Amino acid sequence: MAPWWGEESHRGTPVVVKMENPNNWSMVEIESPSDEDFMYPNDAVPKGGRNKNAKQLTWVILLKAHKAAGCLASIAAAFVSLAAIVRRRIASGRTDSADTSLAENPKIKSRFYSSIKAVLLLSLLLLGFEFAAYFKGWHFGAPDLHLGRLYAVTNAFAVKDFFNLLYSTWVSIRVGYLAPPLQFLINACILLFLIQSLDRLVLCVGCFWIKLRNIKPVAKQDLFNLESGDGDGYFPMVLVQIPMCNEKEVYQQSIAAVCNMDWPKGRMLIQVLDDSDDTTAQLLIKEEVHKWQQNGANIVYRHRVIRDGYKAGNLKSAMSCSYVKDYEFVAIFDADFQPNPDFLMRTVPHFQDNDEVGLVQARWSFVNKEENLLTRLQLINLAFHFEVEQQVNGHFLNFFGFNGTAGVWRIKALEESGGWMERTTVEDMDIAVRAHLHGWKFVFLNDVECQCELPESYEAYRKQQHRWHSGPMQLFRLCLPAIIKSKISVWKKANMIFLFFLLRKLILPFYSFTLFCIILPMTMFVPEATLPSWVVCYIPAAMSFLNIMPAPKSFPFIVPYLLFENTMSVTKFNAMISGLFQLGSAYEWVVTKKSGRSSEGDLLSLVEKPSTHQRGSSEPNLEELREEIEQQMQKDSRKKKHNRIYTKELALAFLLLTAAARSLLSAQGIHFYFLLFQGISFLLVGLDLIGEQKCRKLDGNAGETNAIKLKMPALGFASVKKWLGLSLFLL
Repeated sequence: MAPWWGEESHRGTPVVVKMENPNNWSMVEIESPSDEDFMYPNDAVPKGGRNKNAKQLTWVILLKAHKAAGCLASIAAAFVSLAAIVRRRIASGRTDSADTSLAENPKIKSRFYSSIKAVLLLSLLLLGFEFAAYFKGWHFGAPDLHLGRLYAVTNAFAVKDFFNLLYSTWVSIRVGYLAPPLQFLINACILLFLIQSLDRLVLCVGCFWIKLRNIKPVAKQDLFNLESGDGDGYFPMVLVQIPMCNEKEVYQQSIAAVCNMDWPKGRMLIQVLDDSDDTTAQLLIKEEVHKWQQNGANIVYRHRVIRDGYKAGNLKSAMSCSYVKDYEFVAIFDADFQPNPDFLMRTVPHFQDNDEVGLVQARWSFVNKEENLLTRLQLINLAFHFEVEQQVNGHFLNFFGFNGTAGVWRIKALEESGGWMERTTVEDMDIAVRAHLHGWKFVFLNDVECQCELPESYEAYRKQQHRWHSGPMQLFRLCLPAIIKSKISVWKKANMIFLFFLLRKLILPFYSFTLFCIILPMTMFVPEATLPSWVVCYIPAAMSFLNIMPAPKSFPFIVPYLLFENTMSVTKFNAMISGLFQLGSAYEWVVTKKSGRSSEGDLLSLVEKPSTHQRGSSEPNLEELREEIEQQMQKDSRKKKHNRIYTKELALAFLLLTAAARSLLSAQGIHFYFLLFQGISFLLVGLDLIGEQKCRKLDGNAGETNAIKLKMPALGFASVKKWLGLSLFLL
């Protein structure tokens, strides 16, 4: 008698075929064949077993073929979709060089692109030359690069035709003249890369130590008795400044958030520093200030007639008011920042009984961090900046770069340091460096957050990064003599010169662009100069893991983050060179485009405090103004939208893809994968397929802002997985 499990066992391969019509059919494989099924013929079935018949195996093979055909069809559709997007971009796009809004010399701006284009043309010429040599038998894999092999192929007796003579001469030139200086440059960049990686590792160890020991700044005394504001609590006079310029999308929630902060009204004055040159924006902001004045807020509107010096000039002008001498501290918030009601309650107490503290800085949080792939990648960088860099430097050195917003300054520290200066585009870093040289200490609060928004379009992010990386180089040239002559310790001088400026502001963008975007492609055409695999793969992967640790939810984006950081190195390197040598774009200042996103609490605060106007007060009539704005927005919506095409990124994309094709000849696996994916990343960024662009429309009936999405393809996480899967399939 057979066992019970033998009686019920079924080892066949049933295949269910469902067919509604000849064009719509599907198959479901219930069980796959095992290896034993192919060991016996149909008539020789072992006892207790059951063999598959030929029809079942045929259906299984057809099922596999159907899946493969579907995969090929999806790949073909993906290629067609990408080609259509590229065609639309090129047909309706506008290159970044066509932007006439930037006041700089076109010749200076085009030098960087011209050099990249020249390298690209040379690489294309060499690629054709190398392919021709490959098919003639010149195979230069890694084992063939020895002196004996090179002597054999360059021997005069081995030359049989003109091409072999020409290529053997080229090999001799590579070995004798090109490879040694290129290898020296490679070794220098690797050394800088290792030093910068060691700095990152030390910062991460310091952050781990802070977390392990639960170290954080502690205020001297808690605040209480808010209603009285006098006797029991520590409530110094605080001046709050909101600098803004033509930012109609965000002025409402920023003013509302500041006016709703918990602090005695008689001890806080809010300055709305409007630098707008748009009369519509001026009227709207002035009306918003008027509304909060009627609600009892101690708030004033200030507009400059002479708008010099950008944000630094705006803040400097505000500090020159006569009533500023009555205040002890000043809190600064950019137009898109929305502080929590307890912001001052958690920051100002750190100044009490600690006269050496000149700045208390809070970290940023973001209301649109999951909006698209671009905002997710920015979150990784900024999370590392606040969680690791500023927290570690604040704890161990009492110094870090002021972020320009979400911080509270002691007014005495500002005055002793020389006040706001318009000499660079990073006035926040400038005042922080000068204050540190005068002996003031900084406190960073990692647990106090202030909400803001990230740039959602690549164009806005690119301009922001240009200003952030050109300004430090301007400042370094100006502050280097003052740093050397200052009375601070030698260790602090070395930290400020070598770590703060040179390593993190100059060396990082230099080797990122030079090593991965220029040297690596060159080694494909000069294979005698080698770049180790651990430099291309393992060290960058380890550094990416360290960078992503403060934002663990962003771990799925580690590969796009690594590729995108190398892509952004073009903009950062260009900005660094412009600032260091004071080229045309060094003093460019473009206000980062905002989308006007608000958190739920901010929207509720706008509703909870409606406008209550006093009798007899005059209120500007904005009905006609709103209608005019709506008509203007309708006219703008009918205009043709121009997509951006970034020439530098596209040129580097083709350069990297050309080098990837050359790497196939020498069978360099890791180098090929890196060049291929990095080239695809440059291609996507060059065609502006990352991020999202939006315009804002003012509703004339409800008086609310509504976001209107432009019909432009944006690259999200699903798209990234799709293209990476496609590339892996092709490989």
